[in-house]
Amino acid sequence: MMDLEGATRAQIAAHQLQRLQEGLRRISTHNRFYERKFASAGLNIDDIQSIANLAWLPFTIKRELVADQEEYPPFGSNLTYAPSAYIRLHQTSGTTGHPLKILDTQENWDWWAKCWETVYRAAGVTKEDILFLAFGFGPFIGFWSAYEGAKRIGTLTVPGGGMTSLQRLQALQDVGATVLVCTPSYALHLAEIAREQHIPLHKSRIRLTIHAGEPGASIPATRKRIEEAWGAETFDHAGMTEIGAYGFTCSAHTGIHINEEEFIAEIVQPHSGQAVTEGEKGELVLTNLGRWGSPALRYRTGDLVEHGGYACACGRGSLLLKGGILGRVDDMLIVRGVNLYPSALADVLHRFPEIAEYQVLVTRDGGMDEITLRVECPAELVPRLQENLRLAFSLRIPIEAVEPQTLPRFELKARRVIDQRPRA
Repeated sequence: MMDLEGATRAQIAAHQLQRLQEGLRRISTHNRFYERKFASAGLNIDDIQSIANLAWLPFTIKRELVADQEEYPPFGSNLTYAPSAYIRLHQTSGTTGHPLKILDTQENWDWWAKCWETVYRAAGVTKEDILFLAFGFGPFIGFWSAYEGAKRIGTLTVPGGGMTSLQRLQALQDVGATVLVCTPSYALHLAEIAREQHIPLHKSRIRLTIHAGEPGASIPATRKRIEEAWGAETFDHAGMTEIGAYGFTCSAHTGIHINEEEFIAEIVQPHSGQAVTEGEKGELVLTNLGRWGSPALRYRTGDLVEHGGYACACGRGSLLLKGGILGRVDDMLIVRGVNLYPSALADVLHRFPEIAEYQVLVTRDGGMDEITLRVECPAELVPRLQENLRLAFSLRIPIEAVEPQTLPRFELKARRVIDQRPRA
């Protein structure tokens, strides 16, 4: 397999085109879901002779796959091989609706592990490390694929399933773990538990923390807070059950690199579907190049990103998502004429070490969206916090200070935005 870390854009495109054409030949006559999509678009796959031609393929969206599984239960028709070829089943979290079931062959599963290996190596994980996975090992793919990726490096890996937060803190210290893998919210929650229990995290051997599952580790204030709590360097990772582990951060911490050896990325205007240019924001669209048993072609992720170009201080020439995942395309709130993303709120709130947790309540008053913040913090902090929010967003945002441990904590994706607007 070609190493693309120092490759030119032309070399990357040639590699991607070869992989894409090989995959299209596999699925064009064996995958009923994409056979129907190609036919409805009047598409001949032999016409795909450049990466630019990829735009001729129709987008794939999640609700299509969900509807397909409802029509062809239980696994849908986006399967290239006979059922006996598949060895693993995982599902999406269902936070945006009905969980989607995804099957993988052994070849596909090995590919997942290879993608996670790229994440680890970019963060500096080596065979000498001891890696602690602070997850409950359920039906979600991130935990299992993270474990498999560590095996490729040869790292001693400690699964943290079936433990309380306190037990995990004790276990990672007992085994001398040097790398922590969890969501950014959970890293902050573990740090909160450590403070309450007078556990000195700075004396642990953790030197790296790697995060996935939600935006956070690429938000400057959140990353700083995690690094200060753990005394470790923090790295972000981006992936989706439907797509694969497609992105990673490097030591420059300027954004998320796309793993272009295994994925083709586009950034498009959400409404028109037209490509954006460097410096513009849009929706991330991905095509995976090694999961042909359950492929995703031009999959609209729903994630808002900024095209960061192809230059990075680390020397990689891959597409950079500046600032990581900025949020969901449909997460944007318009509050009194101001565009507001939850990730931007998090960047302000996490600058205050006094804030243990927060919640965003979204309501509608007279046809206008309004937000109220519920924050676990001392009441005397509220005026200073309101002033910082006003300076950041030119808005006066109501804040309710609540008692410690009032708001929920999260091991998986944090659900801090509570939408109380009436349904249409």
